[in-house]
Amino acid sequence: MPITEDVKLGSDVRIFHPELVNLYGCVVGDETRIGAFVEIQAGAKIGARCKISSHSFICEGVAIEDEVFVGHGVMFTNDKFPKATTADGRPQQASDWTLQRTHVGRGASIGSNATILCGVTIGAGACVGAGAVVTKDIPPGAIVAGVPARALPAADDSGRSGRGC
Repeated sequence: MPITEDVKLGSDVRIFHPELVNLYGCVVGDETRIGAFVEIQAGAKIGARCKISSHSFICEGVAIEDEVFVGHGVMFTNDKFPKATTADGRPQQASDWTLQRTHVGRGASIGSNATILCGVTIGAGACVGAGAVVTKDIPPGAIVAGVPARALPAADDSGRSGRGC
């Protein structure tokens, strides 16, 4: 698996197993860490000091701000109506679908095996529980979990809900 020449890596980016990732046409910010079996597609942007854990997929149209944690096996999507072919049976081309953008705010955390459907915003400091399916915007600082992802009760006086993040 390659890291193509058109990838823009910031300073001190650590890719633990460069032979086991697929990065092309993307931007990765300073001091970000990337695990094995990660794919980051052309047009995706990863901020500084992020951690992208193994087996995650970050597609075109995804923008991740600084200091975001992406757990193992997190999947992003970028097409609301994916198809392999057009109505007349020919293979679908770039002009046959609409790219839907997704934004992840600074300091957010996304738990392992979460799926982030396209066209949503995950607010700064928000926490997405492991295995959640995000179908709608998440406000800054919110903690969500489940399928579909829903807000968990507010945190106690310690600032934590006791359910993660």
